[in-house]
Amino acid sequence: MLLLNPHTYDPEHLDPESRRLLRATIDFFETRGKKALIDSYVAREWYADFLEFAAKEGLFATFLTPAADGEGDPAKRWDTARNAALSEILGFYGLGYWYTWQVTVLGLGPVWQSANQAVREHTAQLLADGHVMAFGLSERSHGADIYATDMVLTPDGSGGFRANGTKYYIGNGNVAGLVSVFGRRADVEGPDGYVFFAADSRHPAYHLVRNVVNAQMYVSEFRLEDYPVREQDLLHTGKAAFDAALNTVNVGKFNLCTAAIGICEHAMYEAVTHAHRRMLYGKPVTDFAHVRRELTDAYARLVAMKLFSDRAVDYFRSAGPDDRRYLLFNPMTKMKVTTEGEKVIDLMWDVIAAKGFETDTYFDKAAKDIRGLPKLEGTVHVNLALILKFMPNYLFRPAEFAPVPTRHDAADDEFLFRQGPARGLGAIRFHDWRTAYDAHADLANVARFREQADGLCALLRDHAPDESQQSDLDFLLSLGQLFALVVYGHLILEQAELTGLDRQLLDEIFAVLVQDFSGYATELHGKAATTDEQAAWALAHVRRPVLDPARTAAVWAQVVALCGAYEMHP
Repeated sequence: MLLLNPHTYDPEHLDPESRRLLRATIDFFETRGKKALIDSYVAREWYADFLEFAAKEGLFATFLTPAADGEGDPAKRWDTARNAALSEILGFYGLGYWYTWQVTVLGLGPVWQSANQAVREHTAQLLADGHVMAFGLSERSHGADIYATDMVLTPDGSGGFRANGTKYYIGNGNVAGLVSVFGRRADVEGPDGYVFFAADSRHPAYHLVRNVVNAQMYVSEFRLEDYPVREQDLLHTGKAAFDAALNTVNVGKFNLCTAAIGICEHAMYEAVTHAHRRMLYGKPVTDFAHVRRELTDAYARLVAMKLFSDRAVDYFRSAGPDDRRYLLFNPMTKMKVTTEGEKVIDLMWDVIAAKGFETDTYFDKAAKDIRGLPKLEGTVHVNLALILKFMPNYLFRPAEFAPVPTRHDAADDEFLFRQGPARGLGAIRFHDWRTAYDAHADLANVARFREQADGLCALLRDHAPDESQQSDLDFLLSLGQLFALVVYGHLILEQAELTGLDRQLLDEIFAVLVQDFSGYATELHGKAATTDEQAAWALAHVRRPVLDPARTAAVWAQVVALCGAYEMHP
């Protein structure tokens, strides 16, 4: 079975201690049961029991302490493959449990990038003691615009500073053992004045204002009033602080895709089981053609989400100074996989209808929580704009790279904390995307989608955006959606090859991508800035997927097999 099933889950590709901890996490939730999961969500109860479990098992300490700071413990390392597995499991049981993990990941980013050994040792001990962390970057007036921070550090005359200012939308800010806080010096202008420092939420000069969301998670507003920042509390200064902020987000935002996958998987078990068992007009709901179409579409999209994200892990883990391809695949997981998650939920909700509102289901929580992921760590629009920087080299200037293998090895992904300056994205080169498409050209819908992808290249060669269009973000975002589909299909094909994915399912996935490309081409046709030539191209590249009733029936059989395959312990 391609979806996570807690009843049978055993990640045999990982080392024994990782397998034990992931299984123990599932067992914690299953033993606790569905009623407790739902009741605590509805009552917005802080998940102290989960954090107690994580502390007792050393879960965060094991998964989030780099090997260099693990004091020789062979289980401690920053391993993107197993982190992705845990992120998926936590999303499967609820966004709140994933969120406290996610903001701990972010809070640790500036620390593990820092040369401040004292803070590193202190942080490793905090993790060992069961603490969570927080990432003090965003502010109410500026969001994540780090150029405009109002957290100001004033020299105290003794080599240290006094920090004053407010941070907003900071997860775990109520209990974090360490908060990585971004600010600027009052006495230094420009980028040289940026500072990242370590703060303690238990300090009397740290004032917790409120939880800014109406949810189980705690997303804090906090205020520092003359908070003493010693020299030994400084993590980064100047341009390095700016780079640490961006590189931390590069590491952390990858987890959003696996959270979306976990949420959708749990919701899909509920939705298919309900629909297939429900009788309407004397027959199962799943006998209706539109229901089969929507559930098959949702399943194909969900499997595609998993394929792309799993393959992106390999590029993360194989990254280095001369291979930064992950910097494209990262915003792809953030904007594409999470928005696909919304589509998956919506398709299933159309089927189960009023059932999706019932308080004793997981689905009604999923339907709410899935909306947040595309909007965290930069909006879809921000990440689409970022993706466009890679388009010329990706499509037109391939380079030679050694094949990237599946990376399930128990290695420490230490490069993620020495990524270097956050610039030069347009110079990054990629291997030839056509190779993966050529290898699957015998599949009808892969071939049809390839026609559309080649057409995009022709559009950019023959009718490239002019100067005014290049400054029209609304126009460029439509173009970006078309490009994103080509990248999405590329890694899906690579992972399908590596895993031996059922070819009928792969062809069904590309039937969906053909339709999506046609939809975005139609959107581009309707933009005010689109020229007549570009509009004509758009209509000429609307395609119908290649239909095959036998293929669709075979994929439908995989969907129906989900009925009753997993139901959470009550």
